[in-house]
Amino acid sequence: MDNSHLKITIENLKGIVEPAFFKFKSTSDVEPLVGTIGQERAVGALEFGTGVQTQGYNIYAAGPVGTGKETTVRSFIQEIADKQAPPNDWAYVYNFKNQDEPLAITLPPGKANEFAKDMTELIEGAKNEIPRAFESEEYDQRRTQILNRFQEDRDKALTEMQEKAAEEGFAVEITTAGIVTIPLVKGKPIKREVFAKLNETQRKQMQDKEEKVQEKINELLRHLRQEEKDAKGEVKELDKEIALFAIGHFLDEIRNKYSQFPKISEYLQQVEKDIIAHLKDFKGKAKEAAIPGLELMGRPPSFERYQVNVLVNNSGAKGAPVIFEENPSYYNLFGKIEYRPELGAAVTNFDMIKSGAIHRANGGYLIIRAYDLLTNIFSWQALKRTLQQQEIKIENMGEQFRAVPVATIRPEAVPLNVKIVILGSPYIYMLLWYLDEDFRKLFKVKADFNTDMERNDEQIEKYAQFVSSQVQNKKLKHFDPSAVAKIVEFGSWLAGDQQKLSTRFQEIGDAVSEASYWASQNGNEHVTAKDVQNAVDHKVFRSNMIEEKIQDAIKRNTYFIDTTGAKVGQANGLSVMQIGDYMFGKPSRVTATIGMGRKGVINIEREVKLGGPVYNKGVMILSGYLEGKYGGERPLTLNASLTFEQEYGGIEGDSASSTELYTILSSLAGVPLRQDVAITGSVNQMGEVQPIGGVNAKIEGFFRTCKEKGLTGDQGVMIPESNVKNLMLKDEIIEAVREGKFHIWAAKTIDEGIELLTGKQAGEKQADGTYPVGTIHYLADKKLARLAEGIRRFAIGEAAQAA
Repeated sequence: MDNSHLKITIENLKGIVEPAFFKFKSTSDVEPLVGTIGQERAVGALEFGTGVQTQGYNIYAAGPVGTGKETTVRSFIQEIADKQAPPNDWAYVYNFKNQDEPLAITLPPGKANEFAKDMTELIEGAKNEIPRAFESEEYDQRRTQILNRFQEDRDKALTEMQEKAAEEGFAVEITTAGIVTIPLVKGKPIKREVFAKLNETQRKQMQDKEEKVQEKINELLRHLRQEEKDAKGEVKELDKEIALFAIGHFLDEIRNKYSQFPKISEYLQQVEKDIIAHLKDFKGKAKEAAIPGLELMGRPPSFERYQVNVLVNNSGAKGAPVIFEENPSYYNLFGKIEYRPELGAAVTNFDMIKSGAIHRANGGYLIIRAYDLLTNIFSWQALKRTLQQQEIKIENMGEQFRAVPVATIRPEAVPLNVKIVILGSPYIYMLLWYLDEDFRKLFKVKADFNTDMERNDEQIEKYAQFVSSQVQNKKLKHFDPSAVAKIVEFGSWLAGDQQKLSTRFQEIGDAVSEASYWASQNGNEHVTAKDVQNAVDHKVFRSNMIEEKIQDAIKRNTYFIDTTGAKVGQANGLSVMQIGDYMFGKPSRVTATIGMGRKGVINIEREVKLGGPVYNKGVMILSGYLEGKYGGERPLTLNASLTFEQEYGGIEGDSASSTELYTILSSLAGVPLRQDVAITGSVNQMGEVQPIGGVNAKIEGFFRTCKEKGLTGDQGVMIPESNVKNLMLKDEIIEAVREGKFHIWAAKTIDEGIELLTGKQAGEKQADGTYPVGTIHYLADKKLARLAEGIRRFAIGEAAQAA
């Protein structure tokens, strides 16, 4: 019978681009591409996500590798950031009120380094001017004046005390142990034996006087201590006055400069107080250690507390920061507190606080790869906590795991104002969405990168611009129009659709680079279509060793595939194998046998657990088809054993379900199927052939098998009609079709397919529920009727025998 209407025309086997479409002589005349091709949805999401400033609207950029996701995000974010103002600097300073909690200070861009320099100059000035001021003659005179006055008052008071004590009959002696009163008799100290001879009354009188004298002495001592304290206070005030006179102009200058920053003004007040409190550190050099080996014990005073630790310096920045963290470990992201050994202990201070990527990105954008983030311990949880609290805390993660806690500091948290962009696969996005409820709250914007785009004149022109940019960036040979046309066709082949172009520009870029290499090897001035094809062919050659071995096994009849003749219950199915970045089609023999029974369709792969769920579903649909086609008047009674021959590694997918159904129909009808036709396509219960994936690879796989075994002119592949738009076949196959050596057919229904495979009419159900005599469905229905009658007779015979 005539099945010519199922043949696909040459024009539909490939979406060809004519070189004449391009109006340039080579890509040297083409403006390089600016921006991104075919990612309008993702770019729109990026615009939205970067525009919304509400908390939680961070971005997850989802897409397969090679779609230009990272390049697009980085260039888009950089373009936005360049238009924004640089964020403030951040610095840590010593907290004079609580040294364990360093203070965070923010300043306009570039001012933190300036502030650090000003503080250094202040302290250096103090170290130079304070000793000079205290060495002045004026200071010595005023200090001596205060001390002399105190000494005079002290001497006068002691003299008065001695005179008053003498009036009471006592002498006063000042010793290192204190002031001692000695009783006098006739102006001379009384001896012990004389005092012992005194009567009780005399001794009592003398003791009472001594107590009065002692009270006056104590009162005098209190007065002297107060005067001493006052004198020291005067000296201290003098020191303060002299010190402030020496460094006052430094302090006033820095105060005025940063007067608009209240936190710095308060800090400078504390600095002033601390300098006054530690004037001895500024007055002169510390003495050297007296004992060798104990130099640390006698080290000079430290002025580190007056330094400024600049955490983030945005001087010279022309826009908001864009930080791409290649290694998002905990410390790389959130900073750390370093330690140094000192006398056998680990010590730290505010000057050893180090920034992380999130500090440098604060006020701008931080880009991280999802896989790197999630595989770095603690980083993901810490990032979520930081986003939730809207502040950056620097904490050493190891503290909670130490057996013995180490003394540390707790730096003041820095307010967070950053937009996080995570780059990852759609699979990771789904895992985070379902398994981490915080993710939904913190990353509300999904920028979905597509793997293909519409193929139209505008996009084809942009493909040419992309090639031009690759040529310029990588310093390659320029492409002529035929080569660019071939690259566009390669893009459609990658997309698996005549009406689409792939956005996997990593692979497109690789093809451009490799084509330029082969053009150089061939001595071509420009890259031509042959060079592009050469690049594609060599890439296949580098990856197709497994395919070669399978085809060799078919050729040597180790793996059974017939490409001629016809057989009952046997057909050639087509499957796809993927090994890394290489996908190829592989023919497989599908067989079915029919017997009497009630088990229906027996899927051997499912029984031995080699079939995946989608494959098993496809086979079970066959039972639904058979029930609908033949089971209207009676129950179906058959055992249909179905299998993929010589398949041992498991099967998944339903693209062979139509092939399996053809073998069952062939076995039921007893009509052989053509072995020179390979079949692909899934089927539904209504007998419609549905589209499948990998159609080009499947056709290429069977064509190669036929070529190895010998092309007869009758061989070909039958695909679903809905897959015609996906055809982007190799030129070799198209040429074979043009010469009549190979054929491609497209079927909409099982009936169309069975007619092509058997040469018989499928048969339409008539008004009485039967099928026309001699048709496939008539023969299959008759076979089912015989099987049912056989089951009935067998059951009757068993019943009679039992009776």
